[in-house]
Amino acid sequence: MSRIGKKPVELPSGVSASLSGQTIEVKGPKGTLSFTATDDVTITIDDSTISVEPRGSSKRARQQWGMSRTMVGNMVTGVTDGFKRELEIQGVGYRAQMAGNALKLNLGLSHDVEFEVPAGVTVTCPKQTQIVVEGIDPQLVGQVAANIREWRKPEPYKGKGIRYAGEFIFRKEGKKK
Repeated sequence: MSRIGKKPVELPSGVSASLSGQTIEVKGPKGTLSFTATDDVTITIDDSTISVEPRGSSKRARQQWGMSRTMVGNMVTGVTDGFKRELEIQGVGYRAQMAGNALKLNLGLSHDVEFEVPAGVTVTCPKQTQIVVEGIDPQLVGQVAANIREWRKPEPYKGKGIRYAGEFIFRKEGKKK
C-alpha cells in the first residue's frame, strides 16, 4: 500500500478541479495546471477532495498510484502558493541583473551570459548576488534554476559559482609546499 497514495488531496477555497477522462485540470488564483494520469490509476473528485486509486495490484499500478497523487498535490500547491527556488552567487565580480525578459549574468567569462527566461516562470534579482526563480509548475521552476546554475557550478577550492540557497559545498585543500 502506498502511504502517499492513500492520502486524499484537499482542495482549499478558491481552487477548483475538473476531470475529463484521465486528465485533471486544477484552477486557482495563480493559474491553471493540468496532468494526464496513466490508465493504471483512477482519479475521483469528491466535494473538496481529490483521491487517486490504483487499478489492479500490478507493480506498475502501485508505482503510478503514489506518483499521480504527488503530481495532483503539487498542482494544488502550485496554483495556491506557487514554488520558489533561490540561488546565490559567490565570487569576486560575479553578479546578476534583470534586463527585460533576460537574466544578465557576469560570471568571469569573456562575455556576459544572457539567459532568456521561459514563459511560466518569473526570475527576480533582489540583490546582485541573489536570484529568485518563482512559478506554479515545480518541474519548470527546478529546471530553470538548474539551467542558471549550470553556467558556473560551485567549485570545491574557493567555492566560487552559483549555488542553491543553503547548499553545502564540500571544500578541498589546495596544493601544499
